[in-house]
Amino acid sequence: MSDLKLTNIVKAFGKTQVLRDINLTIRSGEFVSLLGASGCGKTTLLRIVAGLETVSAGKVEIDGVDVTDLSPEKRDIAMMFQSYALLPHMTVRENVRFPLRMRKQGTREEQYECVNAALEAVQLSHLADRMPRQLSGGQQQRVALARAIVSNPKVLLLDEPLSNLDARLREDMQVELIEIHRRIGLTTLFVTHDQDEALSLSDRVVLMNGGVIEQEAPPREIYETPATAYAASFLGAANLIPATVSDGVARLADGQTIAVPAGSPKGSVTLVLRQENVEIAEGGELTANVVTRVYLGSRNRYILELACQRISVVAPASLTFEPGMEVRLRVGADRVRILPG
Repeated sequence: MSDLKLTNIVKAFGKTQVLRDINLTIRSGEFVSLLGASGCGKTTLLRIVAGLETVSAGKVEIDGVDVTDLSPEKRDIAMMFQSYALLPHMTVRENVRFPLRMRKQGTREEQYECVNAALEAVQLSHLADRMPRQLSGGQQQRVALARAIVSNPKVLLLDEPLSNLDARLREDMQVELIEIHRRIGLTTLFVTHDQDEALSLSDRVVLMNGGVIEQEAPPREIYETPATAYAASFLGAANLIPATVSDGVARLADGQTIAVPAGSPKGSVTLVLRQENVEIAEGGELTANVVTRVYLGSRNRYILELACQRISVVAPASLTFEPGMEVRLRVGADRVRILPG
């Protein structure tokens, strides 16, 4: 396990700057996710760490050693891509052994010892003699992961490895990755556009926007206390509502009020209300009108009009309201997050 440090990373393609002054340290054994929309720079940053892209400025260090100008094979890192790229004519065992053979790393016996350990880590020892075509999508992914970790790299890079899986298998593989990381403890940098993956897998989430780091924090902190409006809206279905705070309450555009936490900033603010933190309840302090109902099985998602803007709220499926109906909303002061300005 090793530390990874990125200092003042800048990357430009011609006149287009895609990364601007990125500073990030990943501690030994930490699982960190780069999260963001397409084009935010997260994959470019991963490729810089891997040595597949050069920097325009800045420095990449692994265990205190400057690797900025080293080729990928000299960095002691491993990378797993979206496409598993398994060799169809080789067994699982030989696919996992392949990078060791190419690097001529160790004797044949030592290579197979490493292969067996990697397959055991991903719980595929019993499928070592299978061909890739005989495996499910999830099993193929675990073979690709075993191949990535077989050389015990200092840093493991994962480029949206779950994106090609269906929803159920993706959920299963999230659990697998959590358990595998717990067993092997490699320093891991994971790229994803999926907030659920980032929140469920990571020790720390780094949210990127327009080539810069918007916010970085442990999953719970970045979800519950977003630092910016972008972070609030990207992570979870947050309702952003302009208001004016004074005397312990926030006044909305239509004059309705919401209690806010003690010590909240005064003046013009933006209220951050997660859809799960707004309750449709009789006697609630707010009045809204139903615009649309979306059935989600065990719950309904409602689009409501509140203070001249639309918000999203979830409620149990047993509570049914039709478009045009008026509903009452309850929001506890402890569930309100406030962004100044």
